[in-house]
Amino acid sequence: MIDIRIIRENPELIRKSCERRNVDAKIVDDVAALDSGYREILKNVESLRAERNRLSAECKANPEARVTVKKIKETLSEQEAKLAEVDTKLRDRMSWLPNLLSDDVPDGKSDADNREIRKVGEIRNYSFKPRDHQELGERLGVIDTEKGARVAQSGFYYWKGRGAELCSALFFWAQKVLVSKGFTSFFTPCVAKPQTLYGTGYLPFFENQIYKIKDEELALIGTSEQTLVGYHSDETMASSELPLLYTAFTPCFRTEAGSYGKASRGIFRVHQFHKVEQIVFCMPEESEKYHQLCLENEEYMLKALNIPYRVVDVCVGDMGAPGYRKYDIEAWFPGFGGYREVTSNTNLTDFQSRRLNVRYRKDGGEKGFVHTISATAVTDRFVIAILENFQREDGSVLVPDVLVPFTGFDIIK
Repeated sequence: MIDIRIIRENPELIRKSCERRNVDAKIVDDVAALDSGYREILKNVESLRAERNRLSAECKANPEARVTVKKIKETLSEQEAKLAEVDTKLRDRMSWLPNLLSDDVPDGKSDADNREIRKVGEIRNYSFKPRDHQELGERLGVIDTEKGARVAQSGFYYWKGRGAELCSALFFWAQKVLVSKGFTSFFTPCVAKPQTLYGTGYLPFFENQIYKIKDEELALIGTSEQTLVGYHSDETMASSELPLLYTAFTPCFRTEAGSYGKASRGIFRVHQFHKVEQIVFCMPEESEKYHQLCLENEEYMLKALNIPYRVVDVCVGDMGAPGYRKYDIEAWFPGFGGYREVTSNTNLTDFQSRRLNVRYRKDGGEKGFVHTISATAVTDRFVIAILENFQREDGSVLVPDVLVPFTGFDIIK
């Protein structure tokens, strides 16, 4: 949520941000007009309340005051109803305002315009044509998309046997790494209320990506970001408690509406996947620091797994509405013949905390809204990157050294 004071004091700043995002800047004028109307009605309501309170003290001794108070109450009731109506309209319109953008966000229309920051790792030269993960998974019997579609629908799948064990090893290892770096581990609900999805910015912007549960005010989560950030809704924490570093492993559910036509062979783009997430609550002046920290953690894991990758600075056209600044990491997929996204890391500033009312309080009593960082640690895409990068000519796949203690085997064949 954007601070309404910015719209009152510097609407042009919000207007320019909307224009960069290709959002109709008229929304800023709509919000400003509704806010002006709200403040005018509020002024009348407060004046009527004061007059009602003043005259109420005279009612016993002055019958005329009772008549006047009755009329004031009627007018006040009408004005309060009008105030509530305008407030609802204002909040609804404001809910569509995207976050401000960092000046450093590159211009661009799609992920093709993301700016490369660096490439890390050596791309292996193969003496044979590399297979993609779908072919490898079927040959090794570790991925079954056919049965996934039969049991559920297309876009759902099974990890089997040593493929499932490799996934478990990766997710457990990643959580151990983060805990060693000061993160607190969670198991969270896999459903959330609409107000939680709204608070984290998934509603109203990504409503078509959400699996809603019929006859329930609940939806399946698309990421544990939703439940971890929502964990502190309507709370005020001492600044001395910050930062709070959280991680969780969950299944994640997304409809992937609108993604048809994108390269989607295999299980790269699916309706259910699994993820270890990084979430940070911090003081505003430290959000850039922790944004970089999460990126360092992501790179640490890819380096430890010996998977080549590149880091990109996400352009405005590929930036979700809640984001202020975002980095993606794209791993090298030899079977695909290119880099593909495996992690995203977003500084959301106070966009989520304003919606969820998550505040900090300093020793002197000063209050403000915390900043939040949401960053991927690992997902199933890491496993399919392992399959493609560690494949051998005979179709077997070596297990990265750091995962062998967790799998108990060093090869899948």
